[in-house]
Amino acid sequence: MTWKKILVITWILPWSAICVVGQDLGKLSRPEDASFAVERLGRITAVFQGEVDKGAIPGAVVLVAREGKVVYLQALGYRDREKKVAMKADAIFRIASMSKPITSVAVMMLAEEGKIDLIAPVSQYLPEFKDVKVGVEKTDASGKTTLTLEEPRRAMTVQDLLRHTSGLVYGPFGNTLVHQAYNKANLFDGGQTLAEFVTKLSKLPLAHQPGTVWEYGMSTDVLGRIVEVASGMAFDRFVEERITGPLGMRDTAFYLSAAQAARLAEPQVDPATGKRPGASSAENLTKEKQKWFSGGGGMLSTAGDYARFCQMLLNRGELNGVRLLAPKTLAVMTADQLPPGIPRLGYEEMAPTPEMGQSFGLGFAVRTDAGHSPISGSVGDYFWAGAYGTYFWVDPQEKMFAVFMAQMPFPQSGYYRRAMRELVYGALEH
Repeated sequence: MTWKKILVITWILPWSAICVVGQDLGKLSRPEDASFAVERLGRITAVFQGEVDKGAIPGAVVLVAREGKVVYLQALGYRDREKKVAMKADAIFRIASMSKPITSVAVMMLAEEGKIDLIAPVSQYLPEFKDVKVGVEKTDASGKTTLTLEEPRRAMTVQDLLRHTSGLVYGPFGNTLVHQAYNKANLFDGGQTLAEFVTKLSKLPLAHQPGTVWEYGMSTDVLGRIVEVASGMAFDRFVEERITGPLGMRDTAFYLSAAQAARLAEPQVDPATGKRPGASSAENLTKEKQKWFSGGGGMLSTAGDYARFCQMLLNRGELNGVRLLAPKTLAVMTADQLPPGIPRLGYEEMAPTPEMGQSFGLGFAVRTDAGHSPISGSVGDYFWAGAYGTYFWVDPQEKMFAVFMAQMPFPQSGYYRRAMRELVYGALEH
């Protein structure tokens, strides 16, 4: 694809989608000026349009920016394949676990204000967790396995929540008796408040001693409640007034207005079942129906909005004169926060392991080694994904970030995350 074709296609996208980054509003950068090869960037379009054409994905919005300028922005395929509605750059996506970095930023903002102590026990903010126990499985001579409760050797801390070493897990990602108890507790009830969620969760045992195992779980949802307690504000209001509003992320929230609902991207029907994969409908994502503001997975956003968030991170906490975090705070968040040799369990597709040259910071996975992983990137880049097919990474070395938005079942999305990295770095000339 020639530069002229890319330019024509991109300029027909909505103005608000082009002006996503903020440093050079209205100025669409030529890829060559940011050391990208135009023809190689065109491979992104070819690959993902090919996936749309063969029915593998309904559509996607892909954005790449470097040095504060958008060098690639494409809306491909369908926002709703079954209704033949074309994808547009302002489509709204369920970003699932890409909510976690936003929640983590909220916590760190309050830490900077002296309202949250990162190494304090969680029970200092949420007394419900004061008597939480650790569940340990024991098998008797007959082969019967039972769960015994042990005292934690140390308290679960706010840092543990941020780095997923709390002992809290996701029920569907394991089959231990603790995971089974999580599954029975209806922890994903959209009709509960954060306070009700925490009360329910605090009655369940931890899967591990705090600080001893990295296991992806409901830690970030607990952080959302800590934000409420520490700030005195409802979590959704804190996010809107302190993060998304100041950054100009107008389409990022826990719910949709009626006008926004018309832009919600949908997963396509699974031919094997004749049904769409499980995801909340637009009707159930209204402000009236959403009570549980899941900081771990409940937000919606656009590629353009999330690009503003990424640019703030890349700018070390600031965007267009709005500073959310200090540079030193971002440096801590994106550093390796895991103890040496700590086991990493659950969510195996995304588990940040030393074997892949990765670890975990405070809200993000981070790349710690140039080797080990065959996937392109830089030491110090950080990233995360959402269960419905979204993905982003920020590469401070290259002054670059990329955002991929699609709606598909999680196991399917691993290939697209890896492909995005190879396509983007494969187009970068120096």
